[in-house]
Amino acid sequence: MQEFLLPETTVREDGAGPAIGLGAAKGTLIDITLGITRIIEQESLDASIWGSADGVNWGAKPITQFPQKFYCGTYSLQVNLADQADVAFLQVRWKVHRWGHGSAAPLFGLYVFAETAAANAAEISAA
Repeated sequence: MQEFLLPETTVREDGAGPAIGLGAAKGTLIDITLGITRIIEQESLDASIWGSADGVNWGAKPITQFPQKFYCGTYSLQVNLADQADVAFLQVRWKVHRWGHGSAAPLFGLYVFAETAAANAAEISAA
C-alpha cells in the first residue's frame, strides 16, 4: 500500500479526507506521514487517523493521532493494525485552531500519506 489519505491541499476549517481502502495491507504495520507545507503564526493542527470495517461506521475514537502541530514539517508515526483486523478503511480527520491577532481564519497546507511498513523496508534494503 502506498496511498495518499489526503493529497496536498489547503484547509481553513475542520474536515475529513475520503475513506481509503487498505486492500492487502489490512492487518499490517502502516507508516503514516503528515506533511505540513504551509502555516501562519498562532495556529495549531490536530490530525487523527480513523479506522472502519465498512467505510461508513468509524467508531467513537481514532485508532491513532499525531501530537498537536504548530510548525511546517514532516511528521511520521506507525500504526499496527494486527490487533484491529476488522479495519479495512482509513480516514484522516483534522481540527484547526487560530488565536491572537490578524485574521481569525486558520490556514494550513498539508498532506497525509500512508504506506505499509514492509514497503519502506524493501526500499531501504534495495538502496
